[in-house]
Amino acid sequence: MSSFYTSIVQNFLIAFGVVTGASLFSGIGAIITDHPPCKAMTEVANSIKIWAIAASLGGTFSSFTVIEKGIFEGEIISLIKQFLYVLISLAGANIGYEFVRLIQRCSAIWGR
Repeated sequence: MSSFYTSIVQNFLIAFGVVTGASLFSGIGAIITDHPPCKAMTEVANSIKIWAIAASLGGTFSSFTVIEKGIFEGEIISLIKQFLYVLISLAGANIGYEFVRLIQRCSAIWGR
């Protein structure tokens, strides 16, 4: 059972890290190329969410295999676990996106 909880935490943090890390480095790239970093960070955070989910799940084909077994072979527990993995990954990616938006809002408060 601890493996399940470990996977949940890892999926969340991987999705969160992909979104925030990609946004951070896009902001650095925007600074180097003399573009607004907060705008670049927000755009990248929004567009990379689906890839963060796929990365945290370890690829999409293994997820589809588990879903297929759950539906056609009656492995309901595996199907529920996979659904929770996807849901947690989605939460991690969206919280990462909101974190980047929070940085953008704070930059407006602090001044540029």
